[in-house]
Amino acid sequence: MREMLEGGPLDYLTGDYLAELTMLILGRDRRRDPRLGYARTFLRQLTECLGLARSANVRIVANAGGVNPAGLAEAIRELGGGVRVAHVEGDALHWPGALGAHAYLGAFGIAEALRHGADVVVTGRVTDAALTLGPAVAEFGWTREDLDLLAAGTVAGHVLECGTQATGGNFSGFTTLDTGRPLGFPLAEIAADGTVVITKHPGTGGAVTVDTVTAQLVYEIDTPRYLGPDVVTRLDTVQLVQQGADRVKIFGVRGAAPPATAKVAVNRPGGHRNTVTFVLTGLDIEAKAAWVRRQLEAALARPPAVITWELARTDRPDPATQAQASALLHCHVQDFDPDVVGRAFSGAAVELALASYPGFHVTAPPAAAREFGVLETAHLPQSDIPHVAVLPDGARIDIPPPAAVAASGDTPPPAAVGTSGDGPPPAAVAASGDLRPPAAVRASGGPPGTAGPRRAHRLAGAPATPAPLGRLVHARSGDKGGTATIGVWIPARHPRRHDAYAWLAGWLDAARVRQLLPETAPLRVTVHALPHLAALNIVVDGLLGAGVAASTRSDPQAKAVGEWLRARVADIPTELLT
Repeated sequence: MREMLEGGPLDYLTGDYLAELTMLILGRDRRRDPRLGYARTFLRQLTECLGLARSANVRIVANAGGVNPAGLAEAIRELGGGVRVAHVEGDALHWPGALGAHAYLGAFGIAEALRHGADVVVTGRVTDAALTLGPAVAEFGWTREDLDLLAAGTVAGHVLECGTQATGGNFSGFTTLDTGRPLGFPLAEIAADGTVVITKHPGTGGAVTVDTVTAQLVYEIDTPRYLGPDVVTRLDTVQLVQQGADRVKIFGVRGAAPPATAKVAVNRPGGHRNTVTFVLTGLDIEAKAAWVRRQLEAALARPPAVITWELARTDRPDPATQAQASALLHCHVQDFDPDVVGRAFSGAAVELALASYPGFHVTAPPAAAREFGVLETAHLPQSDIPHVAVLPDGARIDIPPPAAVAASGDTPPPAAVGTSGDGPPPAAVAASGDLRPPAAVRASGGPPGTAGPRRAHRLAGAPATPAPLGRLVHARSGDKGGTATIGVWIPARHPRRHDAYAWLAGWLDAARVRQLLPETAPLRVTVHALPHLAALNIVVDGLLGAGVAASTRSDPQAKAVGEWLRARVADIPTELLT
């Protein structure tokens, strides 16, 4: 916060504190102490920086209120100095059997609080982009009917919401960036006509390029129609152009009427969980794993409701170090009874030490069980969800839902590339000065007679070189509940970006994804085209089970799935490899 306030001029400073898992953690905090339930890190930052923000006339908007925005607002007032604090509430819903249920509110409550003079606005669960869209609505007087403008503000918010992920963090092309200094946080310069420029403070590390911005645009989205309570943002209309060093212009964004319903994230009790990791070293790894698995399962007085084994072959032939000789065998257990998966489980594993495979050791001592939640998604009519701006003077303003909403079926997702392994993609539309407008590029396995442009057809049979897919593409992946999302795109610097994207869109369909990532084979895979960005958006339903809190994967938020995909070797047209 101090870095942003001291690094250059700002009008608004936003902060996104609420991952889906965070809401579960904050809910537990509030059950222990009703005064808690908000992000205390934000309060510590504000304690140090509130005076600096006020002297610079910077207004602050953050969703750090978590499950107790009113409590956070009161804690900020106690900092003194006459700061005008407002909060937005209404997202917390009563849901039978749930640990917590929170609707994703939009930007208009934030805007109302700012219009009434708030220096600081804190919220509970709002859409991440609402933190940026709210100030734009307040500043420019955008209305519910200004759908294209609301969509542009949503895109700006989506780029900013994960901080330095837009300036080089988690970026597969990081070797081309300045990583010798801490990455600068992104800024959005938003104009009244909806034009947005992404930049950063001078003298900070990282970079703002078409590729770093694309990396965030394709992050954790499902379809190119990005649903929000204020607008459906057409991500397939977003266009980018480099305007100079660390300046990327976003333009051409189109919006549609929002859905009649809003998303609700419901956290339910999932039970308790535990994990033991056995280290298997040297020869006979598979036999060692089988033996200790039989031993542990036989030693448990009561089998857990769920027991999952995962053998990670991290060992290498002729290992030069002990680490290179070792594989990891993970045993994950879940049960509603904490005693079943507590010390009775982890202790039983350690007690095998003198009677099991040679070289027996585990990575941690016996541990108690941990409670976890299961994330479910529901939808309620926006008219049924309260949305209230509580102003600095305590006055309460009800925020009405949008009057014009899409009728059921009015906002279908665009055609997908190779859902379940077949079907053609939508026609590719050229960005100004970016991609040529070819005809539809046929997905691998699509029906006859849907061949794409001649160039893509010729490349399909052109000489190819086996190479990691990452030699051609960038990628960024993440989670939406139990779903993994992967954005893949051709770098802006590629000298033949048009041809490379035509080949990629015709080659990387759902069937190919399942082939490259075998763990996705039994799951529903959908691939969407984002031709303006030379990108594909891959959605894998169920890869993360019941969501991050319940997932037993070593990468429960799918952050590295994109890098796994880039590491897979494919036959890439030789002329496209640079």
